[in-house]
Amino acid sequence: MAKISVTIPEACELSGLGRSTLYKLFKSGDLTPRKCGKRTLILVSELESYLTNLPTDEAA
Repeated sequence: MAKISVTIPEACELSGLGRSTLYKLFKSGDLTPRKCGKRTLILVSELESYLTNLPTDEAA
């Protein structure tokens, strides 16, 4: 069964984004952190959607 949410370190590993970048995305509203007690979780679907909608590099 695939995970539907991941922790900050797992999101970094999964996406290739750094921890500080994730926090900037939270602050800008591009990603919504979810709290479960002290744990911060990110929905995998939301992370995938964000990455999928990033602009492409036309020069490549």
